[in-house]
Amino acid sequence: HRLRHALAGEGGREERERERERGGSEAEDFPESSELEDDTEGLSTRLSGTLSFTSHEEEEEEEEEDGVGEELGAPLQPTGAAAGAEDGGRYRGGVPCRAVPCRGGGGQGSPAPWEWGPAAERPGGSLLTRQLQELWRKSRGSLAPQRLLFEVTSASVVSERSSKYVLYTIYLIRAGRFDKAPAAIARRYSDFERLNRRLRCRFGCDMAGVAFPRKRLRRNFTAETIAKRSRAFEQFLSHLHSIAEIRRSPEFLEFFFLQDLQAAQRLTCTGMYREALATWANAYRLQDRLGVCGSGRFLLTLAGLAVCHQELDELGEAHGCCEQALQLLEAQGSHPLLGPFLQAHVHLAWKVGKDKRRSEARLQDLREAGLPLQQQPTLKECLIKEPLE
Repeated sequence: HRLRHALAGEGGREERERERERGGSEAEDFPESSELEDDTEGLSTRLSGTLSFTSHEEEEEEEEEDGVGEELGAPLQPTGAAAGAEDGGRYRGGVPCRAVPCRGGGGQGSPAPWEWGPAAERPGGSLLTRQLQELWRKSRGSLAPQRLLFEVTSASVVSERSSKYVLYTIYLIRAGRFDKAPAAIARRYSDFERLNRRLRCRFGCDMAGVAFPRKRLRRNFTAETIAKRSRAFEQFLSHLHSIAEIRRSPEFLEFFFLQDLQAAQRLTCTGMYREALATWANAYRLQDRLGVCGSGRFLLTLAGLAVCHQELDELGEAHGCCEQALQLLEAQGSHPLLGPFLQAHVHLAWKVGKDKRRSEARLQDLREAGLPLQQQPTLKECLIKEPLE
């Protein structure tokens, strides 16, 4: 207020004198409440960590492969800690902080000059800020700290015979660590929509605060739309991963690595071991980033790596995969893959000159327990016959 009158020049001096005579109360009362009130919608969008895809113009365009003309409804505003990522470092502890000038001249109880403090603790703090504080306190305990980042690194328009769609490449990055080999997936809008639909059917309450970009009738392939959707998909996955029940669900996990497992299995069955090895390796990294290294799908991934390495005469790497699998199966007395892994490990250990006595002892224990090892399938046969749906 004072700066505006100072810039007014000579003609504003008389008005400044009148302001001083009135005590300047109008200039000091609620200096920013009106700005917060006027920008309620925009501020909520920024704090939510969600992009808005609504447009001022209602448009119609040709069909996109992801289902044209249907809307999933307005994006739901996410609650809680998703707000922190969008505003960078401008918010501390979920509460906007601002400089509070000292007016009392340093008396008892008066703040120090330019003391930093939450705006809601001051008499002039806005209702919106207090609501955000309360929302943060309620939600901060329900969302886990994010240790995995999702980044859309590229998006390409793919044209096929009867359809046209955008393929988004997403990297999974562990926060605070450097990954030499990235874990990546390539998904289209319909894949994200299917995941969103399945999770809302199973986790209705948890998904109530998760926003998802709506379908559009027009401008689906413009750079602006692709960029906005890329950002929205990053935040969508980050929000899902922050909810413990969802990030452990089969629907969420299989969205990332089931397609790789199916593709790797097909390539292995057709003898394309070099291509299959790269796909198995990416599925391994995806499961490692997601923290599911003790599941049955992870053991199947180790089996695929071992088989492909062996077929490519990379016996040392195949032996290492078998050892890792047997460590995971250490506490399990019976597992469909235990016998095949033990037999493969003994064979590979003999080939590379490693110790195989422990695996031979475990095989002997299985024979004494009545397991017909002669009728056990090989690791490759288990891999090919395993249904992946």
